[in-house]
Amino acid sequence: MAENQYLSPPSLETIKKEKKKKDSKESHSKKAKSSLKLPEFLKDPRFKFSVGALFMVLSASMLFAFTSHFFSGKEDFDLMYDLSQNAAELGKQTKNNIGYSGSILSHYFINQWFGIGSFCIVPILFLFGLSLITGKKIENQVKFTKASVFSGLWISVMLGFILNKIEDPNAIIYYSGGTGFYIAQFLNGIIGWGTFLLLGFVLLLFMIYFFDFGLLFGIVPAVNKEKAILQDAVDSKSVLEEEELLENELSETTLLNQEDEEFELVEKIHPVVSIPDFEIENTTNSTFSQDHDELDQEDEVELEIAENEIDDDFIDFSGELDLGTYDPTLDLSYYKYPTADLLADAPESKVKVSMEELSANKNKIVETLGNYKIGISSIKATIGPTVTLYEIIPEAGIKISKIKNLEDDIALSLAALGIRIIAPIPGKGTIGIEVPNKERELVSFKSLLTSEKFMNSKMALPVVLGKTITNEIFMIDLTKMPHMLMAGATGQGKSVGLNIILASLLYKKHPAQLKFVLVDPKKVELSIFSKIERHFLAKLPGEQEAIITDTSKVINTLNSLCIEMDSRYDLLKLAGCRNLGEYNKKFIERRLNPEKGHKFMPYIVLVIDELADLMMTAGKEVETPIARLAQLARAIGIHLVVATQRPSVNVITGIIKANFPARISFKVTSKIDSRTILDTGGADQLIGMGDMLISQGSEIIRVQCGFVDTHEIDAIVDFIGSQQGYSTAFHLPEYVGEGAEDQKSGVDLSDRDSMFDEAARIIVSTQQGSTSLIQRKLKLGYNRAGRIVDQMEAAGIVGPFQGAKARDVYIQDENTLEQLLKELDKR
Repeated sequence: MAENQYLSPPSLETIKKEKKKKDSKESHSKKAKSSLKLPEFLKDPRFKFSVGALFMVLSASMLFAFTSHFFSGKEDFDLMYDLSQNAAELGKQTKNNIGYSGSILSHYFINQWFGIGSFCIVPILFLFGLSLITGKKIENQVKFTKASVFSGLWISVMLGFILNKIEDPNAIIYYSGGTGFYIAQFLNGIIGWGTFLLLGFVLLLFMIYFFDFGLLFGIVPAVNKEKAILQDAVDSKSVLEEEELLENELSETTLLNQEDEEFELVEKIHPVVSIPDFEIENTTNSTFSQDHDELDQEDEVELEIAENEIDDDFIDFSGELDLGTYDPTLDLSYYKYPTADLLADAPESKVKVSMEELSANKNKIVETLGNYKIGISSIKATIGPTVTLYEIIPEAGIKISKIKNLEDDIALSLAALGIRIIAPIPGKGTIGIEVPNKERELVSFKSLLTSEKFMNSKMALPVVLGKTITNEIFMIDLTKMPHMLMAGATGQGKSVGLNIILASLLYKKHPAQLKFVLVDPKKVELSIFSKIERHFLAKLPGEQEAIITDTSKVINTLNSLCIEMDSRYDLLKLAGCRNLGEYNKKFIERRLNPEKGHKFMPYIVLVIDELADLMMTAGKEVETPIARLAQLARAIGIHLVVATQRPSVNVITGIIKANFPARISFKVTSKIDSRTILDTGGADQLIGMGDMLISQGSEIIRVQCGFVDTHEIDAIVDFIGSQQGYSTAFHLPEYVGEGAEDQKSGVDLSDRDSMFDEAARIIVSTQQGSTSLIQRKLKLGYNRAGRIVDQMEAAGIVGPFQGAKARDVYIQDENTLEQLLKELDKR
């Protein structure tokens, strides 16, 4: 680059960033120094001088000892392990210039460790001692120390590689040292002559990073080059400032002798700009070519004024200023995930199906089919935790429907609780007969949780349900379902299944990433999860209990979730994203501006334990918001898990059923219930105790649900609840039901809140009719802020509630507001 070209001054954002970094480092350094109190004798310059002299003497002694070792090492080696003589006698026989201690020191450093590379330690000790004696830090001392350490190691390994190739182990003592020899021997065994290339490549990298070796090839590291150019620009700028000061010396001297106000004027005209030591990031306007003599004084003054007008409120954080990614978990940075030792251990001995049982069942199946003239060409068995699958291939010409109709006859011959025939098994070309085992295996939740499949899962909302008939761990991603409908008769494992779903998510997600909305009309099934209210639960503002049991509150909550859904879709539209995953990724990467309403949005899982009770008491009021959520909420991270023990058509209506593609059925009482929940039979043939069928589209999978006891769930929620949580549960949007307007009409404006006037001024000045705004600005609770907003609505300052949108503000200026407040005071 020509000498008359300069790098343009860094951007305001870059200066601000580096200034903050430098201030932070200086503050941290001062705090560290103030907290570290050294004894007085360590601060004594005489003590530092003595230690420094000791290091310098040590470095000289090592130099003489190492050098002498190359002439007397072989003779001194035999004396190392001579235990028949004392140290004084051995010292007389030692040839090393530093005596017996020198021979010992040389033996370990040169023979055992680094060989010739040991000499690199000498200058390190010398410089350290010199810095202590002089009381000044030697220039580039740290860099020189790093270079010396690298050189010693590299020389040792390189010489070890050469010695391995010439096969002269005796030379180890004098050249490579034991460390370098065995490292090179290891590398030589793996890559052979590639070791030489590897060492050369490492040396090249070292020279590039430490000595700017790239200058020889015209390659200059961008950071160092820009630093040099920046320094040139600063030096040139200093020259211009000096010339300007000389030209205006008289006028400035006069101004500086006047009053303080005039001195402030001088500062504005001729500000002193201090550019800290920082690195410049590459930008599109990073350089300009302008001759030193052609720089215009007015341009320089304008530049300086702009640099002094930095305002924190107007800094654009989207440019060069790199704040790193946003971490939503920092609010609860000390949160600890539950551990597996909170769960009960799996049974030590697993139940195994005997060969006698398998053989007997096979013979009975073949015999029963043979009685109806159905021949079988082959049969094989797959043993599961609950049932065994017998796969048969009938002889040619046998109709599948004929075998399907013999389901009851086969169950009778096997004396089984109930069998299930799959005719045919999709994708296999065989017919499956599922026969319950005489003794079933308990699938513990701990065995599922500690499985490699669950622990290494990358799913957004992973749920581990149990084991399939082939003993494989069965997992689902709730975001892919996207909603789940669950049914089963009383006592067949439905509540345990809900606990498995909730516990799986608790083990995998942070409170900042997931929230639950729990609806429990039975009031006892989900109440145990109330202990994690401030971590994982969501509720309506002002509600006392996070577990929703009252039907009217369920309706308000469901409608509130619909408001949340619409609000999230508005944010996704504004951000140009199609789903919550894309949106949160953009927000984490700081590509969305929080000042425009953007925020990190957690997943929300709505769990309803008994839909039938809600449908009986509320009907359409419940069905409509559930249907809306099921139809639309998938993309914005709201997922539904709805359970019922009565899967009839008046509970699981067509609208609800059409939007729940994923369905789970435990044992039901009739084929009609099975067809209602799964669109096919088979659920009535299950054997209970967690035996279930899972329907995903056209595929139906039989799974033995894992078992988690109540005391295990209690231990999990106690572990989470004992930790620091948020100040309150996650607040859903406010929903005002019918009749709310009548309640607000009775507001008494003569009994206004003491913060009413101040809150009104905030609303009018910001033109945002928001309860949360008053909460933040005045640090009030939600209930009090809500009453103030109701009073402002009665006074005509703000409009009525509009769901997710802020209320309209009817007063446009503060003068009109002050007149209104005076009128209210007169009443």
